[in-house]
Amino acid sequence: MEPLTWTGILGPVLNPLLIAAAVVFGISVLLQIVLSFVTTSPVIQGPTMAAPRSLSDYVGWATAASFALIVLVCLAYLVGGLVIPGLEAKGILGAMSQRLWPVWLSLVVVFALSLQFKRRLGLYGKLFDSTIGMIGFGLVMFWVFTGIYAAMDLILTHDPLTQVSGMKNKLPGTPLSGAEEGDYPYYLLGGDNLARDVFSRMVAGAWEVIKIAPFATVFAFMVGITLGLPAAYYGGKLDTFLSFLANLILAFPVILLFYLLVTPEIVATGIPVYMAAVLFIFPIVFFVVLFNSRFHTQPQKRLIYIGITLVVGLWLYAGIAWNADPFGIIAFPPNLLVVFVSVVFVNSPTVFRIVRGLALDIKTRDYVAAAQTRGEGPWYIMLWEILPNARGPLIVDFCLRIGYTTILLGTLGFFGLGLSPESPDWGSTINEGRKLLSIYLHPALPPALALLSLVLGLNLLADGLREESLRD
Repeated sequence: MEPLTWTGILGPVLNPLLIAAAVVFGISVLLQIVLSFVTTSPVIQGPTMAAPRSLSDYVGWATAASFALIVLVCLAYLVGGLVIPGLEAKGILGAMSQRLWPVWLSLVVVFALSLQFKRRLGLYGKLFDSTIGMIGFGLVMFWVFTGIYAAMDLILTHDPLTQVSGMKNKLPGTPLSGAEEGDYPYYLLGGDNLARDVFSRMVAGAWEVIKIAPFATVFAFMVGITLGLPAAYYGGKLDTFLSFLANLILAFPVILLFYLLVTPEIVATGIPVYMAAVLFIFPIVFFVVLFNSRFHTQPQKRLIYIGITLVVGLWLYAGIAWNADPFGIIAFPPNLLVVFVSVVFVNSPTVFRIVRGLALDIKTRDYVAAAQTRGEGPWYIMLWEILPNARGPLIVDFCLRIGYTTILLGTLGFFGLGLSPESPDWGSTINEGRKLLSIYLHPALPPALALLSLVLGLNLLADGLREESLRD
């Protein structure tokens, strides 16, 4: 078999169009930058006189048109991969698009339903009024679905850990050496220095991020909220003590603190396990206090909600923190637990300071004073009056913090810390690929671009949420 080309049969038609559009876009962007320094705004003489078109207007039109053309050509490559028969005709881009068809379908369904019912979905629905927010949401959900379907083995072309003889450092589109019936016949993005499929490792690496970053950030928020609210509300010695602890942790450089927590010598002492035992109890405390304060006048409901919280929470706590699930369902590998605890520990003080700052401002509002006048308890006021009115900044910070966590996970993987050495996480894959970067670009570039696009999507999503929350 012949190696695949990047664009297949669409290349001779669309490649020149893409190159021309890219050249026009680059030139027009440069012209816009130059004109922004030398052009002044036109003066309109009368109330009905239209401003004459300037060179800046034409350059702006060229920028928008060329960018739209680039997007359309890229979409044509992806759609062509879904409808054109034959891998040789699809090319590498088309073949990857075909493998990712469950992701495209899921994105279409999510966007269609969200746009249809956006007026009923609160802040999430308002996100679809922001172009930046929609782009960010699309990028994030692309990698979320990619990670989920990779874990379900629906889009992988090969086992991410399998080494195939003769495929070491092979270029993208190389036919599989010694392929048997049922094997995918190509390494779409080439092979790495251990002859593993780069495409499969890239999509499998998405799951390594998705299963750690969001959930670790949620736990960090539980710790920060549970400590930040009473520190701000009660003040005094409690506030001084908790603020001192937070500042003490934040005094360490983040990367150095991560490095110390995941080193084998620290892990061998059992410190991460004891930290997990302390940190992972906070979500249980949070929900118990939440339901107790909300239903304190309804003992029957309060008993049901608190009972369910304790049963489910302690079951998850035993499995996650102590690896002692009596049913054998919940279990955390030791190396994954260390990374998880490190992320929660490092992020919690920052969340604490944000929550404390917001609560210090909100507790002076009239509706808080009204709740105090009604005789509501302190925890009811903190969790049901102050916290809901701080949700906008906290949601934005949550998205940004997932991005920071993703970068930190990539950094740990790059230095070979935390996750197992054979893990397909993006940091480890980039580290392995950079050793031969001057000769072979393809092993390191795809995971690096994947990491970049996910963090970019989270930042754009946070910008969109911030924009819409300010209008709320």
